[in-house]
Amino acid sequence: MNKNELIEQVAMHADLSKAKAAKAVETVFAEITRSLQKGEDVTLVGFGTFTVSERAERQCRNPRTGEAITVPAQKHPKFRVGKALKDAVQ
Repeated sequence: MNKNELIEQVAMHADLSKAKAAKAVETVFAEITRSLQKGEDVTLVGFGTFTVSERAERQCRNPRTGEAITVPAQKHPKFRVGKALKDAVQ
């Protein structure tokens, strides 16, 4: 399922126009993103938890040249699946 298909399903099940459903989906994504940018976790009970994790600076090798490179420290989003979603998929 892609984003447009999700919007169609939200519109159909919530009895909304596609424009209103698109705005609702975009708003949910934007709010999750804003919370993660502020360093806050987003927990959707039964679905899962979005968090931000930090990776330390590390040394790696360029596989093409063998040259040592430094990968800078960075933050990245993580998602932990909730029990209800995990049980539904099994």
